[in-house]
Amino acid sequence: MTIVAAGGLLASLVNPFSAAAPAQAVDYPSWSDVQAAKGNEAATQAEVGRVQDALAGLQATAAQKSSEALTASAAAAEADAQLQAATQTADDLTAKARVASETAERAKDRAGQLAARLYRSGDTDTVTTRIVGSDKPQDLLYQLGTLDQLSTTWAGVMSDASVAANTATSLHEQAARAEGARKSLAAAAESASRSADQAEASAKSAVATTKSHSDELYSQLASLKDTTANVEQQYAVGQAVAAQAAAVARANQAAAIAEANRARTTSVASSGGGGGSSYPDPSGVTVDPAGAKAYASSQLAAHGWGQDQMSCLVSLWTQESGWRANALNSSSGAYGIPQALPARKMAAAGADWLTNQDTQIDWGLAYIKSSYGTPCGAWNHEMSVNPHWY
Repeated sequence: MTIVAAGGLLASLVNPFSAAAPAQAVDYPSWSDVQAAKGNEAATQAEVGRVQDALAGLQATAAQKSSEALTASAAAAEADAQLQAATQTADDLTAKARVASETAERAKDRAGQLAARLYRSGDTDTVTTRIVGSDKPQDLLYQLGTLDQLSTTWAGVMSDASVAANTATSLHEQAARAEGARKSLAAAAESASRSADQAEASAKSAVATTKSHSDELYSQLASLKDTTANVEQQYAVGQAVAAQAAAVARANQAAAIAEANRARTTSVASSGGGGGSSYPDPSGVTVDPAGAKAYASSQLAAHGWGQDQMSCLVSLWTQESGWRANALNSSSGAYGIPQALPARKMAAAGADWLTNQDTQIDWGLAYIKSSYGTPCGAWNHEMSVNPHWY
């Protein structure tokens, strides 16, 4: 249930958005550089390349930081889940140990009470002598039977008390071990949470830096090419997604050939699906399926589609992610509403892909247009393969 992707190929694509590069100082072109280059074709092309390189550096750094934040957030969520399970186990064992101790104490008290009654009733030799010399031996025989019953009952109660005491001791030992495990997991969860917070802070900083410079860089591109910043951004997204889709197609073709050579009776299943879904909570993410659907519907016309395509899109992304911006396939790493794999491909549509569902949708719609033409084309493909993917 994830988008087909070839991680290695996509990571090596040379375009402004698909690959993460080591963080480095970015040489931002100035407006005076842009003005100086205009009027000379060679200088203009060189300056366009310089602006595009600056954008590439920004996008790659932000994509890498956001990917690290996603990984850290997922790890923190898993550590917290393990802590909750361990806490429940420790609490359950502690409660059972307390009940067992109370049961053992009651059995002990009852055994003491029965022992006292036996002591007051006297021993069997005395009772036998009283039966021989009594005018009413049947009464003393009754007492003897009662004494025997008391002795039997006392023995049983003592046995129960011993068993209850042993059970209580065992449960207390198990509870102590469980509490030790809980404390260890609590420390691990706290560490994972700190790491996630640090990674998210780093990602936020990178995203903010990217946003602060991207608008100006796209405006510079527009000035150099006599277009608009919006046109340049849309063009860049389209080019990046098309390159990603082309890499996927090449990878799928290579995988299909390899599979056909390897096995005669099976078909290639190029799905990143499988594994469970989890929902990490990166700081700032908004999970609003209804709002996501409304935004997606508003963007159909921009891609040349009518509202008749919306039902297919709803079915597609409901199956893929439930329209949740924080949906993560814990097996493959596919992420977001469109389940991009790897997740950072969505940086092509914006540096805030980790937390912004609109950015995820922008990328997903561009991917669908490039790969399948329409949402219904993507949905038809999704349902034509098993396991499902698009």
